Amino acid sequence: MLRAIDRERYEVIPIGITRDGAFVLEDDDPAKFTLDPRHLPDVRDNGTRIIWPDSALSRELRVRDADGVRSLGEIDVVFPILHGRFGEDGTIQGFLELLDLPYVGAGLLMSAIGMDKHATKRILRAAGVPVVPWVAVTRRDLDRDREAWDRRIRSLGLPAFVKPARAGSSVGVSKVSDWSQLDTALATAFAEDRTVLVERAVVGREIECGVLAGRDGASPRVSVAGEIVITGRDFYDFEAKYQGAAGVDLVCPADLAPADLAEMQRIAAATFEAVGGEGLARVDFFFTGTEFFVNEVNTMPGFTAISMFPTCWIASGMTYEELISELIDLASVR
Repeated sequence: MLRAIDRERYEVIPIGITRDGAFVLEDDDPAKFTLDPRHLPDVRDNGTRIIWPDSALSRELRVRDADGVRSLGEIDVVFPILHGRFGEDGTIQGFLELLDLPYVGAGLLMSAIGMDKHATKRILRAAGVPVVPWVAVTRRDLDRDREAWDRRIRSLGLPAFVKPARAGSSVGVSKVSDWSQLDTALATAFAEDRTVLVERAVVGREIECGVLAGRDGASPRVSVAGEIVITGRDFYDFEAKYQGAAGVDLVCPADLAPADLAEMQRIAAATFEAVGGEGLARVDFFFTGTEFFVNEVNTMPGFTAISMFPTCWIASGMTYEELISELIDLASVR
């Protein structure tokens, strides 16, 4: 995104967050954050500290470094290119709301809903959107009555997927092909979150599309469909998403009949509005050939060169640069 953003329209102030939670001023160097399968980029503490506005009456951003405190100017829009806990779950969105700073993407509530797969499924089911059958369970549930929970889980059948309720990028996700693998899969998921979902594996194609909020009260806009074709892996995991690992091909546009594409776009728009309808989302489906089931809603999808969200919009007629500008414009208007 640093490389693609329109520098004639925007002045970029890159801010990184260290593993300890320090906001630091980063180099405006796209090459520094290029994805490398051997070593994913990391934000290091360089000694600088971002000083956010001290009230909602100011949009001035400052930085403290070895030379003292200096102004970085007034901020028009924050673009939180963040995944997972604290970045995409409503936490940073709430922080920006307190400062009254415009920001790209879903608001606090939509972010929190989209991050929690259990909450998302319950809301979508109530809205009449087809979702994959699931069971949500905690460690306390299992400790209280393991036999009863085992019955509920096993009623989903095999294979099944076990995943944390609030994690992204397929972190902590396991495929269970035999019930002897369940305890290991639960332990892996519980290491990421206290609530875990067990989902029925739907036999079908994995289809995804991008959604953008409409302008001036118009309906959401939905991209063409992309398809994840898995040839040598159990599922579309972290390594395939961010490190370009073999065994997965991304096909866009997907080969769908016009009526099927229209139905997918209809369900995607309904899904987007059901969870809040702000900014952007990637909606993931399983398509059996006759039915679409919503698998997940991602409110800040990946933006790498191999990510499906920008790929689908590029296939729909937008350039990468236009997509970034559109998201910033939506934030400014909102």
